[in-house]
Amino acid sequence: MMRLIDISHILNEDTPIYPGDYKTSLQKYATLEKDSYCSYLLSSCLHTGTHIDFPMHLTNDDRAAADFSLDNFAGKGVLLDARGENPICMKSYYKEMVPEGCIVLLYTGFDRYYNEKEYFTHHPEVSNELAEFLISRKIKMLGMDMPSPDYPPFTVHKALLSNDIFILENVTNLHELLDIKSFEVMAFPLKISAEASFVRAVCKHVVK
Repeated sequence: MMRLIDISHILNEDTPIYPGDYKTSLQKYATLEKDSYCSYLLSSCLHTGTHIDFPMHLTNDDRAAADFSLDNFAGKGVLLDARGENPICMKSYYKEMVPEGCIVLLYTGFDRYYNEKEYFTHHPEVSNELAEFLISRKIKMLGMDMPSPDYPPFTVHKALLSNDIFILENVTNLHELLDIKSFEVMAFPLKISAEASFVRAVCKHVVK
């Protein structure tokens, strides 16, 4: 039996935004009663809610979300339990846990502050040493239950993106993976010509 675990936040007008970004607007502009159909208009920064950052975001790279193969956004998942850590540092046993080409998820538990101001201002950071290790493993993507792996000048962001490691931000429900030994991650972006994309991120676990 297959179990799907949703690790995405909902996207609506109440979705928290990164300081300085445009507020999300989700407006119904047509109704069944008036227009005989229902339709909404979405206006939002692409870095809102659960989303992926692409190299174009912070590096001199003109490839957009639509330019990358779908293979980049699905693969074997590895959960690193980093609760209580700041910075999030490299551990020797990660060398056994993290195979080449996987998708790494950082479980910090910081998503409990998702609707609070400190979510964007006091989140943990990923150490440069851990980032370099993940680059050496050529992982596909680094996901986390916080808004960013670092703060300005975004050294970790730039290092990962420069090596075609995409950054999956604002995930949730990672506690559900703690007792699962093997799972896959799927987080497909829109086929959009932009530096980021909303995603519906899901983990697949096969229950035997």
